[in-house]
Amino acid sequence: MAERRGRLVAGVVLLALLVGYAVVVPWAAGVDDRVTDFAAARQGPSPAHPFGTDSAGRDLFVRTAAGLRVSLLVAVVCAVLSTVLGALVGALSAAAGGWADRLVMRLVDGVNAVPHLLLGIVLVALYRGSLVAIIASIALTHWTQVARIVRAEVLSLRDREHVDAAVLAGAGRWWVTRRHLLPAVLPQALVAATLLLPHAVWHESTLSFLGLGLPPHRASLGTLLEEARSSLLLGGWWTLVFPALGLVLATLAVAAVGSALRDRAALPRRAVVEL
Repeated sequence: MAERRGRLVAGVVLLALLVGYAVVVPWAAGVDDRVTDFAAARQGPSPAHPFGTDSAGRDLFVRTAAGLRVSLLVAVVCAVLSTVLGALVGALSAAAGGWADRLVMRLVDGVNAVPHLLLGIVLVALYRGSLVAIIASIALTHWTQVARIVRAEVLSLRDREHVDAAVLAGAGRWWVTRRHLLPAVLPQALVAATLLLPHAVWHESTLSFLGLGLPPHRASLGTLLEEARSSLLLGGWWTLVFPALGLVLATLAVAAVGSALRDRAALPRRAVVEL
């Protein structure tokens, strides 16, 4: 219990620091992170530029914060959309049952059979450089696991006594789903959304690193890592280290929070089993 609480606190504190850095630094700097200054190109870390500058002379301390802000924003939106879509599909599939449930599960299997990154590349390539396309490509490929989790929860809940009582009292199937089943699976859906965040961060970064995400002048962790490839060959190690560090820290923070929430959500169930 203490270990789980400590992991949750550490994850929340680290995530809060990263969000504060991503929000405050670009605003406090008062400069456009897209403005180039080739006279200051590839300068190492210094008091004037704590993270150094990139090949176009842009301050990486500000640019990394701006990239982290974009990546976290994309991850949150994608996680919310994927969770809502997956929860609705899973709940309605389990509530419907019969052939409708089997048809939906085969659809889920079909989506899972295609590599998510490959499907994302195809979707983004049609609308290259579009933030909406990036969000859609991630959201439409990450809802299936949420659907499976929610479906399993609904199947285990619909045989409970209070659900049977509502049905015997004359309540319809969809009324029972809306009033009893969906609220009951909400905690699991929230945990699933938290666990989706690191996947979405890495997915967006991978697409941008491959040159299929945001255009180079718009900062994201993926575009910064892609730009670092050429600078790294010229000794500009800082252009890779600091954006990569931001990506790793964001992943660890979100994963720690999600893992702690998952354990907390599973605790009541384990207690019931033990009883």
